[in-house]
Amino acid sequence: MMLPSRHYESDITRFIRELKAERPELDRDQQNGRAIFWDKPPQDLAERSRMDQGRVQQQAYVYQTSVK
Repeated sequence: MMLPSRHYESDITRFIRELKAERPELDRDQQNGRAIFWDKPPQDLAERSRMDQGRVQQQAYVYQTSVK
């Protein structure tokens, strides 16, 4: 059985390495983009509890029309 060469570098790995070498700010920009949607400050638990109290319970099957 032949083992892969230790010096092998895939095209994708080479592309990413070269891209990061050309654009060193790429990691910082990626972290800033992530912060827009994912990195949020902790929520206020009292506010969250108040909002949960006003929640309307959903039907088991949401697409079924209720017959009364």
